[in-house]
Amino acid sequence: MRARPGGPDAGGGAAPYDPYAFAPFAVTVDLAVLTVRAGALHVLLIRRGQEPYAGAWALPGGFVLPRESAETAARRELAEETGLPPELVAALHLEQLRTYSEPDRDPRMRVVSVAFTALVPDMPDPAEAGGGDADGARWVPVGEAAELAFDHGLILADARQRVGSKLEYTCLATAFCPPEFTLGELQTVYETVWGTTLDRPNFRRKVLATPGFVQAVPGAARLTGGRGKPAALYRAGPATTLHPPLLRPSEGPLL
Repeated sequence: MRARPGGPDAGGGAAPYDPYAFAPFAVTVDLAVLTVRAGALHVLLIRRGQEPYAGAWALPGGFVLPRESAETAARRELAEETGLPPELVAALHLEQLRTYSEPDRDPRMRVVSVAFTALVPDMPDPAEAGGGDADGARWVPVGEAAELAFDHGLILADARQRVGSKLEYTCLATAFCPPEFTLGELQTVYETVWGTTLDRPNFRRKVLATPGFVQAVPGAARLTGGRGKPAALYRAGPATTLHPPLLRPSEGPLL
């Protein structure tokens, strides 16, 4: 019987590692970049310019090069395929979502993908002509992002679920807002991601009662188009978690 790589051999020592004992596979990265635009949750998609799935929409991503980390590859692919400014891509906060490793997820060969999600305020439009193996890129409402290539529909669904859950227990919602925002804008983030309507007075009371969630910008206000007085402006506070959590209406009351 052949000894397992790294296991004991007949003489009691360690058998040398055999790199040919395992079938090779590739490692890729995929990115679910989400933002709120015009009151709707959007995802950044690219149109594939090569087979497989030429002409189909997909999440940005690609193969990890031999001397790259997964995160480095993710930032490189995002910049190459979307044409977004490199300095903007470099500053994005990427969060690893999960690993996707079903044997037949890519028709070319065995491919394991490390997926990331990035949660950003309104970003510029990507370049109309994509780079790398992309033939274009655009922001698409999540509700219209159907029939994506590979298993990217699953990745996007997982990313949206992760974001929705994190909004309950963390201060992540402020990442979707500009540096200075109104409480109405913050509420819009929650309503957009969760797909529900929240009671405005209860939401405001909950946010302001949570230590470190937001900080008022002294003397600053913004006209909101209504008949009332201008809305006060806030910025993200130092807190990272919400105590108690701000639960979705289906999972518990806001207060």
